[in-house]
Amino acid sequence: MKPQVHYEDVAVGQELEPLRMTPTRRQAVKWAGASGDYYEIHYDKDFARAAGQPDVIVHGALKAAIAAQLLTTWMGLAGFLRKISCQFRGIDFFDVELTCRGRVTDRFLDGDAHCVAVEVWIENAAGERTTVGNGVVVLPSRNTDEPAR
Repeated sequence: MKPQVHYEDVAVGQELEPLRMTPTRRQAVKWAGASGDYYEIHYDKDFARAAGQPDVIVHGALKAAIAAQLLTTWMGLAGFLRKISCQFRGIDFFDVELTCRGRVTDRFLDGDAHCVAVEVWIENAAGERTTVGNGVVVLPSRNTDEPAR
């Protein structure tokens, strides 16, 4: 288990350890069932081709979930994901590795909460940013006994 990240350990400009994932068609079926997004472009190859795509495409919300996983893995069990937002700027396909990256852009206090703002993005196999966004996590502080909230 990785050690807990604390607010005092984080510096602006710090890069998060990348998260590499290869979304699969099986994952698409599970995601559609969990999210209720049954749009055919995500599972019907003929429909996707008729829409001008070479194959079915990864759900945008699944890519946002990958970005959220990057943040929640990095912040540790005592952290709290306060906010995440994403913009989808390119199409990704199943069975192709994606790399999710992040960089700390700010540290600030919001009342008693020790907040860290992070820029996140997903790159396709060609290194193009197909999804960009940002998030805010609340981390525990070494200077207080209170948990992140």
